[in-house]
Amino acid sequence: MLIGQLAERTGLSRDTIRFYEKQGLIKVGRRERRVNNYKEYSETILKRLLLLNKIKSYGFTLNESAEIISLLEANLGTCDQISKAADKKVAVIDKKIKELLDLRNSLLKIITDCKKGCCSLNLEDNCPLFVLE
Repeated sequence: MLIGQLAERTGLSRDTIRFYEKQGLIKVGRRERRVNNYKEYSETILKRLLLLNKIKSYGFTLNESAEIISLLEANLGTCDQISKAADKKVAVIDKKIKELLDLRNSLLKIITDCKKGCCSLNLEDNCPLFVLE
């Protein structure tokens, strides 16, 4: 299939597919080219891109996704390895959630303080946004 067909079937843009190819995530050899030099993408590449999308949808980075796919393709990927990768990702997500909750609480405090009333004539001295602690 040509890149347009591959893009349609994967939901990826042509540029993304080309980027993945430049990064070595998919490989199209010289023999996979048509007479007019158009690249012919195989069902194997389609499946790899669909799997890459699925893994990325769980929050894994492109590099992490590529590592997982490499393990799976080499038949080295075990449930234990996948579980460990997922555990690491959950820990990262938990940390981000905590950071976002801390940020949310700080903003709520500012909102509460502002509703109590800032002196509009002397904002820098009274507004919680400007007070350095």
